[in-house]
Amino acid sequence: MNLVIVESPTKARTISQFLGKDYKIESSYGHIRDLPKSKLGIDILNNFKPQYVIPLKAKKTVTVLKKEVKKSAEVILATDEDREGEAIAWHLAEALKLDESKIKRIVFHEITKKAIAEALKTPRGLDFNRVDAQQARRVLDRLVGYKLSPFLWKKVAGGLSAGRVQSVALRLIVDRENEIRNFKPEEYWTIVAELLKLSASGGESEKLKLIEANLFKIGTKTLEKFGIKTKEQAEKILSELKQCHYSVLKIEKKEVKKTPLPPFTTSTLQQEAVKRLGYSSKKTMFLAQRLYESGHITYMRTDSVNLSVESQTAAKQWLENNLGAPYAAEAPRAFKSKSKLAQEAHEAVRPTDVENTPEKILLADPGEKKIYELIWRRFMASQMPQARISSTSVEILASVKDQRSPPKADPPPAEKIKNYTLRATGQQILFDGYLKIWPQKLEEKELPPLEENEELKLKEVKPFQHFTEPPPRYSEASLIKTLEEYGIGRPSTYAPTISVIQIRRYCFKEQGRFKPTEIGELVNKVLTENFPEVVDVGFTAQMEDELDEIAAGKISWQGVISEFYEPFAKNLEAKYQEVSKKELTQEQTDIKCELCGKPMIIKMSRFGKFLACSGFPECKNTKSLNNNNNAGKEPPKSTGLKCPKCTEGEIVERHVSRGRARGKLFWGCNRYPQCDYASWENPTAEKSSSPASPDQ
Repeated sequence: MNLVIVESPTKARTISQFLGKDYKIESSYGHIRDLPKSKLGIDILNNFKPQYVIPLKAKKTVTVLKKEVKKSAEVILATDEDREGEAIAWHLAEALKLDESKIKRIVFHEITKKAIAEALKTPRGLDFNRVDAQQARRVLDRLVGYKLSPFLWKKVAGGLSAGRVQSVALRLIVDRENEIRNFKPEEYWTIVAELLKLSASGGESEKLKLIEANLFKIGTKTLEKFGIKTKEQAEKILSELKQCHYSVLKIEKKEVKKTPLPPFTTSTLQQEAVKRLGYSSKKTMFLAQRLYESGHITYMRTDSVNLSVESQTAAKQWLENNLGAPYAAEAPRAFKSKSKLAQEAHEAVRPTDVENTPEKILLADPGEKKIYELIWRRFMASQMPQARISSTSVEILASVKDQRSPPKADPPPAEKIKNYTLRATGQQILFDGYLKIWPQKLEEKELPPLEENEELKLKEVKPFQHFTEPPPRYSEASLIKTLEEYGIGRPSTYAPTISVIQIRRYCFKEQGRFKPTEIGELVNKVLTENFPEVVDVGFTAQMEDELDEIAAGKISWQGVISEFYEPFAKNLEAKYQEVSKKELTQEQTDIKCELCGKPMIIKMSRFGKFLACSGFPECKNTKSLNNNNNAGKEPPKSTGLKCPKCTEGEIVERHVSRGRARGKLFWGCNRYPQCDYASWENPTAEKSSSPASPDQ
């Protein structure tokens, strides 16, 4: 009997369908060894040696696996092919005290009968370079988290945390918020003319022959995007355009080809799921993990856009059989990764069997089905021909009317002749190609047939006022894209990073975009000013490169940790002496404590700012701030109604912060916790007869 160990029970069940009675498949249920939770667990003086333990929840699993090992001729470690999977395999070997002669390590990119059979033919030993790279990441993250978090507890507030990647993500969010705050909008104008093509008889047909053209040149000078800055400038141009004669100056027609996007990587899958489905990165990865473990898609943690020849051949055959030969690319299309992170020879995320179309595949979970459809369509589209689009650009000359009449004297110098050039564009799809399976926003716009020097009639000319806008806050999709572009983190880290900065209440989502909380901004300020290397984008990306070099066997992992830790520890010791908690977290006010008469001060907790009596601990009076967003949500919206219970406060909209009803809207007194009035009913619609008690 041969024992196969994987990390997931779902994966175990799928593999068991492909292996015969000579194999026993067991699951480790993830990591069976880890650093201890209660202490640092790293022997800094002994070359940063990790002190691994078997967590309580894994002890029963280890006992079962040890019994199975004794009954087995061979032990096959079939955990995932990335560094995390390699580390799990190594921890299994260590915890189960496996004889190296009995160990076989196999990897596969998809859980199919063919892939498993091929992997069993080519087993290998453990890749200790990959194990070392994962250990280095784990030790580095533990040192940053376990050393910096207590500093934040002491200098800011309890319950806070810092992390090597999460702190950089937070900095990106806070920096963007500061850009938005400091942004000064600038006015600019655009001008659009509505023109009519005259019929052969000289009549007009507005419905069929209307042309919209944008002003893009004044005289011989191309108009810049923000070239018309004031209403007065716009009105002067408008006045002249109304007096102009219009004729077609130039017509350009060309065929434009749109190439399909590459198949998904972890990053692009998460980005597209946010945009098209509104799914968080965490939800997307959870659903993709289940699809992988059930054998429906290839491995979902990848930064590669490579595709196997077999998958490309299968896609071509399906397209020819179901859509016709014109919809199959003549040759397999290969893609090159633009990501700084791509380093492992994986495949892109794709379906394991193209015949399992989204309509045919049996999936009980609607979320799984939607993610599968995204993956299937993106992969199939990548192997389809380009879309062909006819693009037409028409330049229209607007010249002042009196300049067209025969001159009574010598003509004015050319540079003094005032004219304008406008541009109209149109496009039509000639062949939809990959758009048949992967629709994208593409507005078709038809222009009437025109000829050069043809005269046009002005129907109307309109000015439009605009203001420059600040950069948008990060969405999950744009934050993941930015982290990837900078080379921060790896495919497996995006979802947990985004999750933890929300759990810690460092930011919250407002209309689907990240906005930092007060405590998030303060934590970022403390880290940026005192530990700049920890939140430096370049430094964090460089560390990822060094982890890659460890995985390639080029450098020692202990050397990388030592180079970081020694200056970090020295700086941390100094900052404990230099940084004052009062200066960071307290503000004086003129408000008097109604209990003892001493001044109230604004203090900071991990939930945000609040008022507290300066006489603490003798006086423990505290009050919430009306403009507080300390719950990690939007500031409470006022109803303008007095609280019926205390008659002093005001009723505001709030959201339940925890429990089963988390996120649900309710109405409560803004003096909470001094007044605990709350109601599920909207008091502006109908008065609540009795107060309820949602968890505030």
